[in-house]
Amino acid sequence: MAKIKHNNFLDTVNEVFTDATKQGVLHLYAEGEKFTGRKIRIHQNELFHFGTTGYLGLEQDKRLKNAAAEAVYNYGTQFPLSKTYISHPLYRTLEEKIKAMYGYPVIITKNSTLGHMGVIPSAVSDHDAIILDHQVHWSVQSAAKTMKLRSVPVEMIRHNNLDMLEEKVKKFSSKHKRIWYMADGVYSMYGDEAPVLELMELGKKYPQLHLYFDDVHGMSWTGKKGTGFVMSKIKTLPQNVLLFGTLSKTFGASGSVLVCPDKEMYHKIKTFGGPLTFSAQLDPASIAAAIASADIHLSTEIYTLQYELLERIELFNSSLKKTDLPLIDRNNSPVFYIGTGMPITGYNFVNRLMKEGFFVNLGIFPAVPVKNTGVRITISRHNQPEEIKALVQAMEYHYPKALEATYTTYDKVCRAFNLNVKHNNKLLEIPDGFQIQVERNISKIDKDEWDKLLGKQGAFDWEELQFLEDTFTNNALPEENWDFYYIIIRDVLYRPVLTTFFTYGLWKEDMLAPVSVSEKLENLRAKDPYYLTSPVLSMGSLFTEGDHLFLDMTHPLWPTALHLFFHQIELLDRKLQPSMVVLRDFKEESKLNEFFHNHGFVKISMPDACMIKNLSWKGVQDYTGRLSTRSRKHYRKDIKPFTGHFNITITDSLKKEQLSDCYQLFENVRKNNLGLNTFAFPQKIMQNMSRHPNWEFILLELKGKYTKTTKGQIVGVMFCYKNPSLSYVPAFVGMDYTYAKEHQVYRQLLFQTVKRAGELGFKKIDFGLTAAFEKKKIGADVIPKVAYIQARDNYTMEMLDIMENK
Repeated sequence: MAKIKHNNFLDTVNEVFTDATKQGVLHLYAEGEKFTGRKIRIHQNELFHFGTTGYLGLEQDKRLKNAAAEAVYNYGTQFPLSKTYISHPLYRTLEEKIKAMYGYPVIITKNSTLGHMGVIPSAVSDHDAIILDHQVHWSVQSAAKTMKLRSVPVEMIRHNNLDMLEEKVKKFSSKHKRIWYMADGVYSMYGDEAPVLELMELGKKYPQLHLYFDDVHGMSWTGKKGTGFVMSKIKTLPQNVLLFGTLSKTFGASGSVLVCPDKEMYHKIKTFGGPLTFSAQLDPASIAAAIASADIHLSTEIYTLQYELLERIELFNSSLKKTDLPLIDRNNSPVFYIGTGMPITGYNFVNRLMKEGFFVNLGIFPAVPVKNTGVRITISRHNQPEEIKALVQAMEYHYPKALEATYTTYDKVCRAFNLNVKHNNKLLEIPDGFQIQVERNISKIDKDEWDKLLGKQGAFDWEELQFLEDTFTNNALPEENWDFYYIIIRDVLYRPVLTTFFTYGLWKEDMLAPVSVSEKLENLRAKDPYYLTSPVLSMGSLFTEGDHLFLDMTHPLWPTALHLFFHQIELLDRKLQPSMVVLRDFKEESKLNEFFHNHGFVKISMPDACMIKNLSWKGVQDYTGRLSTRSRKHYRKDIKPFTGHFNITITDSLKKEQLSDCYQLFENVRKNNLGLNTFAFPQKIMQNMSRHPNWEFILLELKGKYTKTTKGQIVGVMFCYKNPSLSYVPAFVGMDYTYAKEHQVYRQLLFQTVKRAGELGFKKIDFGLTAAFEKKKIGADVIPKVAYIQARDNYTMEMLDIMENK
């Protein structure tokens, strides 16, 4: 029934990146006619370069440059042939030297992304299974997802969670030949490491476990002959491990390398490896530069270079220890991450450092959770001790200023990253004159004021919120109990500038996921009803729809009120520890879009809302006459001919025997509508509605001659709330799907709802979410809606993405 418009992940990323570009921290252009590696010019300013992944500085080594230049003059700018047919004359030399580094057969690939796309489908058979670390590089995840087309199960575990990995291995062991765990050696954002030795022990315990490491950020700066972090831990490569290294980044040239100890698998991949077969090979300059770098790696010079880098890493580490800067993971890699929490704080901090003469990178969604934005600093041999110390001094000076300028605090950042708070302070000083009222019961809020600000729409006026509080408390099941939080922020004259309410309750984490995902999860929930469920702090509630936020944007201090609002969210987040905070039901082009992004919220699409705004018709004929030509045709074909099939009853109270029947009809629709997958409401909701003066029920009784029992039977019900401000709210629907299609039950309910609202003299109908296509046919305006979410991490989102179309 409900056509759900699901969020396009790329649209979300595009908006985040667009905001970051506006702030001057992404999509920059370097300037100048030459580079030394130590500095980089941006906007005509020379900045010390702390953003490179060429950690050893080999990309500036004269030997690599000379080799590349000579190869261009000798062989041209490219060798435009597939390696399947013939390889460039220098290829054999490169392969032999890289093999000498590792001691195992190698395959050279154009880059790591194409390498993964070629290797994973060749190495993984249809009888295997794949488990991804949820922070493994995007290129690995992307290649692994293609295996779902071959019915290879692909699942995900939380980062470095070996207990979760072992459970997955046990799950797959009886039905799958090999179980591949795919991870990075050194992770590119925080610089943290895979537990390589523990994984090797797990492989001994479970022989089916095979390990696939992407170690491109561990390459060259560590390990014997610069073979990387993973090799530095295991020394020799067992048959159950595939290892990716890089010939770019720290290696100083271009391309990537697969190391494969299994000769049979090596032959299979090399003979036909998808993109490895059909893609153009590395250009002569890249091959020659890689050979020159390999010579350095095969000499003792590599250890001198590694030591010089380690000295700089240790200097940076020791300098950071003297500060309170929130370093997210302390290790000996050249990658460091200073948390800022909110994106806007990250933008501010990066721009401050650039003005001081330092270039650093910003870690931002989707590479990290949106509330885990931070500054990613990389140390290379290009960096000199004096500028390393100067960078730390600049960060120590500007970090608190960036926090203050963006209305955040040190302890808020630490809590976002689960770090120990070294010095506790207030989240935010409340400006003079502002007052914040937070209540747990609507009875503590002035009724007239609430209804004036938020009560003129939907089903969340003052009286209805009393109804919700009574319905969703003191119930047996955890998902049937909600906590309510009402927030009013006032100015010095006690005028409300911002008003809203939140509920805290248990959600299904796939609530807005594609139907295909929810279907799989509901099968699992047959045994474990709380599988992939978690507490959520949400603006509004799962019962209500509409503009849940009143914000007076004519007030000169509305941005201050919003900052105070975020302050209250942070307090609630700290107290309740929800998995996610949701700000919902905003129009697609909300003026607050950039503001929410900058403060740690990511926009996602919601089902469209629908509304009939002007109910001014007199009688059915007048109403249908005002419809579009297509809608009138729809009425004549799909609604009018079926009206006589029903006895239509409108009542403000249900009989005792009707309560359970109507609840079951409502449950039918909820279970059928997996595009908006929620828990059931408590059964007492029917009785509470029946007692409430503002609720009424439109009942469709299918006449006996159309039923299987030849007796009249209620096959549809619309649960309608009569908002005192002249808004009619058909909040929920119930149907018997045995008869729904044949007798057009849903369309008849929609029509009877419009008819009833007009007869009662209501000015508009708030039709709520979902089924926009059907509601548009009967004259409703479709209003695209979005929500803004702030999750503790990206695991659930990425895991659900893995499940989609699996």
